[in-house]
Amino acid sequence: MRKVIKFTLGICFILYLFVLIILLFFENRGYTGTNLSLIEYVKNTSNFIPFNTIYFYVQAMFNETINTNIVVRNIIGNIIAFMPMGVFLPIFIKRSNSVTRFTISMIVLILCIETIQALTRRGSFDIDDLILNVFGALLVFTIWRSNIVQKLVFP
Repeated sequence: MRKVIKFTLGICFILYLFVLIILLFFENRGYTGTNLSLIEYVKNTSNFIPFNTIYFYVQAMFNETINTNIVVRNIIGNIIAFMPMGVFLPIFIKRSNSVTRFTISMIVLILCIETIQALTRRGSFDIDDLILNVFGALLVFTIWRSNIVQKLVFP
C-alpha cells in the first residue's frame, strides 16, 4: 500500500510542477517594460521591502480602492501556490525532513524562481511573494509532519 501511495504522490508531484511552471512563467502577468533595460525593468517592478506589497493590498482593500479579487488572488494565491511542497519535498527529498532544512530549501527555491521571473521579465521579484510562498509551504509541512496525519496516511 505504501508503494501505491508513493507512486500516486509522484504522479501528483509531476502534475503539480507542470502547473506551477505554467503559472509562474507562462501566464500573462501584464508586465510591460520590454523596451526598458534589464536593470530598469528590475528596478521598476521589484519589491525588496518585506510586507510592502502585502500592506498595500490590505490597505487598498479596506479603502476599497482595489478589487478584492485582486487581493485574494495575490495574497491567498501566493500562500496556496507552494502548499503542496510541504508534502512533496519531504517525501521525495529525504534531506528536507527537518523544519530547518525544509525552510532553507524553500527559501532557496523561491529566491531562484523570483530571480528567474525578474531576469526573464515573466514577472517581478517580490520579497512578499517569497514570504507568502514559504509560509504556505511551511504551514502544510507542519501539518503533514504531525503524528496524526502520518498515522492516517502511513498506518
